[in-house]
Amino acid sequence: MPLQQLVEYFNDRLEWEHRTHFRPFFLKQGAVHGLFGPIRIGTHLEPVRETLDPERILGYAAGLQVTTAEIPHLQSHELELILSLPNRRAFGADSIVEFDRLARTVHMLNFLPHSHEPVFLQLEVDPRHILGVKKDHGAYFKEVIAKCGLETGNIVIALRLSPVYAQYYEALMVGLENYRKRGYRLALKLDYPALGGSAVALISTLSPDWVEVSAKGFAVIEDPNLSQKLQQAQRLAASVGARSVLSDIDDQKIDNLARDVGFEWVAGSYYQTPGSVWKDDSPRLAQVG
Repeated sequence: MPLQQLVEYFNDRLEWEHRTHFRPFFLKQGAVHGLFGPIRIGTHLEPVRETLDPERILGYAAGLQVTTAEIPHLQSHELELILSLPNRRAFGADSIVEFDRLARTVHMLNFLPHSHEPVFLQLEVDPRHILGVKKDHGAYFKEVIAKCGLETGNIVIALRLSPVYAQYYEALMVGLENYRKRGYRLALKLDYPALGGSAVALISTLSPDWVEVSAKGFAVIEDPNLSQKLQQAQRLAASVGARSVLSDIDDQKIDNLARDVGFEWVAGSYYQTPGSVWKDDSPRLAQVG
């Protein structure tokens, strides 16, 4: 189905669901965007690569691009604050679920030009979305996937672990298992503060398909045990049969660290930067098992 036709289909669907003239999706210069109040969202597809041969693209991780129109002073980093305000009825749990679904639909539509390739699409799900949906996680989005002519096996549902949600890990695990039962693959994403502790127990219990560690901020982290912690995360991933990924790599030093530690996959701006050690002109695609 042509992209414009899919955009109109999802606009019709949301208009019917909300019983209002709510048509948030639009196509501009070949890319799909969505409107959420004053916020306009788009997609950045980050290639996920093989560590030892970064020209091989294994899949794409969808990142959120945020711009504004009606409130020019609103910055993209303020989005998290807006969605978190507990005293604003317009941005409650239902709003987070709606925003998450809207964003994932935009990402899915922007992924379609790559869908003929043997690659996956990783979609990050807000923990508050999982906690806000009481049952049947993934059912709504499964219909979106089917309409786009894809299968849930093409989609990786990613959850970013944070110590803030440690007390909710059990409930989050139930939600993720619901996704898995519908055929989705699962990824757990860890920032530096989440290395170790209860996150280790969650990885051991859930046995995700991917364990991803973000290298964001590594350059300023003064921790002599950083490499050791990364090795523990990589070995834990291997012990449960998960692929290990080091993301947000922005220089050769971190790329070397990924190789030394033994991460299987990598992602980050370094691999698309002119003047890098290797050149990314014609990436080769690889089937992922």
